[in-house]
Amino acid sequence: MENHRQHQQKLSDGGEVRYMQKFRLYETYSKFYMIGRDKSRTYWKVLKIDRLEPSELNISEDSTVFSETESSDILRRIHEGNKPTGGLKFVTTCYGIIGFIKFLGPYYMLLITKRKKIGTICGHNIYAITKSQMITVPHIIMLSKMAYSNDENRYKKLLCSVDLTRDFFFSYSYHIMHSLQKNLSANNPPGLLPYETLFVWNEYLTRGIRNTLQNTSWTVALVHGFFKQVEFSISDRKIILTIIARRSRHFAGTRYLKRGVNEKGRVANDVETEQIVFADAHDGDPMQISSAVQIRGSIPLFWSQEASPLNMKPDIILSKKDQKFEATQLHFENLVKRYGNPIVILNLIKTREKKPRETILGVEFANAVRFINKNCGEIHLRFFDWDLHQHSRCSKATDVLTKLRRVAADALKLTGIFYCHVTRRLGGSIEYSNSVNCVDEHSTAKQANSNKANVDEDRVAKDCLHVDESVDYIIEPLMFQSGVLRTNCIDCLDRTNVAQYAYGLAALGHQLETLGFFESSNIDLDDPIAMEIMALYESMGDTLALQYGGSGAHNKIFSEKKGQWKAATQSQEYIRSFQRYYSNTYLDGNKQKAINLFLGHFQPQQGKPALWELDSDQYCTVGKHGPSSVDSNVRSTIRRSLSDGSILCENDTTIRSMEHINCQHSGKSDQHSLLEVSPDIRICGSDVCHCRQIYSGEFEDPVEDHICYDEHGNAYDCSDVLDVDWPSSSANSCEEETLERSTFISSKNISNELRAEKTGCTRQSESCTKIRRRGQIEVQLNKDTKFTKSFGRWVNHEDGGCFWSKDC
Repeated sequence: MENHRQHQQKLSDGGEVRYMQKFRLYETYSKFYMIGRDKSRTYWKVLKIDRLEPSELNISEDSTVFSETESSDILRRIHEGNKPTGGLKFVTTCYGIIGFIKFLGPYYMLLITKRKKIGTICGHNIYAITKSQMITVPHIIMLSKMAYSNDENRYKKLLCSVDLTRDFFFSYSYHIMHSLQKNLSANNPPGLLPYETLFVWNEYLTRGIRNTLQNTSWTVALVHGFFKQVEFSISDRKIILTIIARRSRHFAGTRYLKRGVNEKGRVANDVETEQIVFADAHDGDPMQISSAVQIRGSIPLFWSQEASPLNMKPDIILSKKDQKFEATQLHFENLVKRYGNPIVILNLIKTREKKPRETILGVEFANAVRFINKNCGEIHLRFFDWDLHQHSRCSKATDVLTKLRRVAADALKLTGIFYCHVTRRLGGSIEYSNSVNCVDEHSTAKQANSNKANVDEDRVAKDCLHVDESVDYIIEPLMFQSGVLRTNCIDCLDRTNVAQYAYGLAALGHQLETLGFFESSNIDLDDPIAMEIMALYESMGDTLALQYGGSGAHNKIFSEKKGQWKAATQSQEYIRSFQRYYSNTYLDGNKQKAINLFLGHFQPQQGKPALWELDSDQYCTVGKHGPSSVDSNVRSTIRRSLSDGSILCENDTTIRSMEHINCQHSGKSDQHSLLEVSPDIRICGSDVCHCRQIYSGEFEDPVEDHICYDEHGNAYDCSDVLDVDWPSSSANSCEEETLERSTFISSKNISNELRAEKTGCTRQSESCTKIRRRGQIEVQLNKDTKFTKSFGRWVNHEDGGCFWSKDC
């Protein structure tokens, strides 16, 4: 079995797989033509998009692989055949299709028009988007009045508020949505393609074209989160350190609007963090690669908080609906499926409080872990309860990090890390395979736990790679990670990020020891390498906190460790608390709506309530059947968001807009249909819309079957599920301590301090010559040309070609 771009042919030039990376879009009166090519300019293909359908999407692709000369001749002939209606016109250069979307009127095509390289993994380039463009698919004369309606423009503005130039990244040849170990193993479920994974954010936008063409040649898979790569030297040898954070699209959203778990076991703020260490070949030794994966996610219970302008510390509301912890069990079953056993839980919330808030969840979470361990033998949960805030109040930053690193070291002993050798034969990038014969990463759990796996090198080389003339490398996996550390606090932002840094530092020590750079896995907290990785995790924490919480992370421990002036640190903590409060109270409503629209959780439909008319985002089937009920008295006040039911039902309904796609593919179908829905993002820089984050506060309805335990609860002892040597007390998180010292803050004062930048969203004007002819131009291909008969039939009665540009 080949990888997810199996439709792309292995050409005779060294057997290298070709990936189209650059595209040029042209238009005629009745069609869009996209010409794509690979980096070496030897692999050219043609895509055709119909422009005469006002509300449907018709796409077709010729299966023939053309040469550069043939592709230029095709454009010339199309131009000549369409001269009576204006010929063929160049529209834009792009670097991949983000997807297609429809609101109430026409379809729109989203393109990457500028990109930048942000890193490399095993020779595969990783890119970020620097500019995107939204293009209306139908010709301007085919547009109905609905295309110019206020609702249509409002939907466009809402979509444009998703800023694709921030924290989105992709690769043409590397499965960036998968961990390094998964890319080099056979643990992918049969038929599961990269776009179906939980970390591809444009799965919904690309579903129509992928299902029609049965390939992903023209689209790119966008991952949302964080990517950073740095280089440093040890003993004059270059080390490349990469930190990748992948945010799940399932149950995605903002801080108070997405909490806990939903009925399918998906949790809010679900982020996978991977730390990759790469050492190049040296003195005849092979290249060495190691990775360690950890995750964060909301406490997997049904709970919520109701944001309010009058309360900066909302009460925690715990639902009694799931007495048997079925959703919690589904969540951990999914983690075992993804990472194997054991699942190590590091719970950082408070263990004692005068006024119970976090302890409400702590007691129930411990009960859930006990219940699952007792009743589900296939799930192995290890529960570490560690009150980070209490330790930070009683100890210095160095002591806190030292203790956390001991906890991380215990977790590493249970899960292990991934480690492999890579030997190059001829050079070039390292390809990977999803072959069913590859080594199963979870079948080596015992080897991973001992951290000393010795896999038969010849067997691994033959099983994991297609050992033939086309392969110029040998990969030898020697260790596998089985299981994962799952860290949480209340928001899974500030305290969680400190703990993830401690784990990352401990893992880096093990990785460098395994690669042969250190004799011990212990890295001193004052070592320059420790400070370098602290800066990376601090940057990652700020990025993830902005996406979910609306402000940078509270980095009190990091600031203390770096010796920053205490007054400056306190001032920064106040500002970030105010920013987070303002964003959660006044901005997150529209941000959540934009996320739901981008991810396909809401599909607009004529005759049904608009997205902004709904009082919550619990409109699971609104795209097809409409909402079951809508509150007529829609208010812009903050409403409680419950963790259950706030996500579009996955696999249960067919996206309405995709039902209207009628496309044709002249080649063979090489891939399975991709039929899964799910949803989180930061909000666009495009040629059409230059919108910033303009939100209002329209939130979700309260549900009456939830009980507030604000005035109840006692201190509890979970000693039977703990695995730590030091006791835990309580207090407040760093953020809450800041808020407790502050006086009442009015919304007026906040708005004066933090001005939301309001930038209008400008529509790109579309100009064209008045065309009276609406019929299609018949094209007669030269009988002496080398084009196939299928291509002739494909072009016949369509548009016919143009001046050729060398940039194509």
